[in-house]
Order: sequence, then C-alpha cells, then structure tokens
Amino acid sequence: MKSKTDLRLYAKELRKSLDIQLLSENFVDHIRQLDIYISAKNVMLFYPTKYEIDLRALLNDDKNFFLPKVNGQNLLVCPVTENMEKSIYNIMEPCSEPVDCKILDLVIVPALMADKQGFRLGYGGGFYDRFLKKCDAKTISLVAKQLYIDKLPIDEFDVKIDKIIVK
Repeated sequence: MKSKTDLRLYAKELRKSLDIQLLSENFVDHIRQLDIYISAKNVMLFYPTKYEIDLRALLNDDKNFFLPKVNGQNLLVCPVTENMEKSIYNIMEPCSEPVDCKILDLVIVPALMADKQGFRLGYGGGFYDRFLKKCDAKTISLVAKQLYIDKLPIDEFDVKIDKIIVK
C-alpha cells in the first residue's frame, strides 16, 4: 500500500487534469438533492484552492454558512462574510467572530482522496480530524471517481466521514 505522502502527491497531480468547474457544478447539484443538506440550517463549507471542488454556488441557498479559520492547531467556525483574508496556508478565511461548532448541522470536508470505508485523505495537518472529534454535525466529502479507492492507509486519529460523494 502506498503511503499517505505518496497518495497526496498523486492526488494533487491528478486533480490538475480534471475539469474542476464541471465537477464543482455536478457536486453542487448533487448536494442540493441530499436530505442531509436540505434539512441542514447551519452548514460549514471550505474555501477552495486552485484545484479543489468549488462549492461557493451553495452560498446562494437559504442557509447559514460557515467557513473554517485556522487558529494554531485548531479550526474555528466562522460565519461567511464578504470580508475575507488569506490564512498562513494561503486559503481565504472569513474575518468574522467564531461560533461554537455545536451549532453546525453539516460539515462538507475537503478531501484529496477517499475510500470505500468512508475515510478521506486530507492535506496532512490533521485539522479536520481534530475538529470533527469535537463537532456533532453530519459530514460529507466529495471526490472525483479517479480519486476514490478501495482502501486508504488509516491512522488511529483519522475520523470517518458519514457520506462520501463520488462523481
């Protein structure tokens, strides 16, 4: 089995060849059909990097949206605002005051890859795994079919995702 580091490099390279705009539109359409999304009032998205799925079209829906903000080794839950700034990881974050993660109904978690057991491969910082252990919300991750595999290498701190959506 390949290491997480090797899989991350592979996934980042493969994503460059995907039609991210089309994938993003397909994922947005799919998410809007999900009961888990329809019933959610408070939803945390992620702000996309260059080759990531872009879910910002969902911000037009009638829900309260939140984005993560890095604070040391942790993620804060901040309401989406027009006032944004780049984090130390070069990702846009809201400048709003954080709220308690317990208010979230749904967290859409970024993933480089995912597997059939419901685990995702993140960027290696462990931010979401630490965050999700404190949060009661349902979770979704989205991956292109080329990045959906049978089994990822798993560590004891990895958190299983409730629903992996593959397109």
